[in-house]
Amino acid sequence: MSHPLRRRLLDILRVDGPSTASVLAGRTGQAVGNISHHLKVLAASELVEEVPELARDRRERWWRRSPDVLSWSASDFPDDPVAAAAESLVLDRQTALVRQWFAERDGYPEPWRRAAFTTDHWARLSVAELAELEEKIFALFASLADREVPDDGEQRELVFLTVRAVPGRP
Repeated sequence: MSHPLRRRLLDILRVDGPSTASVLAGRTGQAVGNISHHLKVLAASELVEEVPELARDRRERWWRRSPDVLSWSASDFPDDPVAAAAESLVLDRQTALVRQWFAERDGYPEPWRRAAFTTDHWARLSVAELAELEEKIFALFASLADREVPDDGEQRELVFLTVRAVPGRP
């Protein structure tokens, strides 16, 4: 997870579904061999898996993101110095996606510019209450991300959702 390309591959597989290394290389501007290497690393960590039933022949390899929700903390890996750096890289990626919206939002119709939002709050919570909040937010995000998209004529854009809840001081 400490490699930005691996995180991007996970995002692409989550949003677009199963893919081959060739298609992923085209989407990312990377060499097929580089993509294959990173897919193998992700597979070794059980973050992606092969989907042999999609292959048209023995040479074609399809990959999909593992169905589990990706959630972790550096505290899950207390003896790994890369884990703390990985958290920082994830934050950088999230920030970059939001900054991309800032740079491109004038190209969106007014309803989309009005609908996008940012919010923050302060709350005094116990560890148990914070865990309960996490569970509720994960369930809400999953209900939106995993649903069957209605065919009702409404325009839907891909929306990046992120939440951080960390102890802090104003």
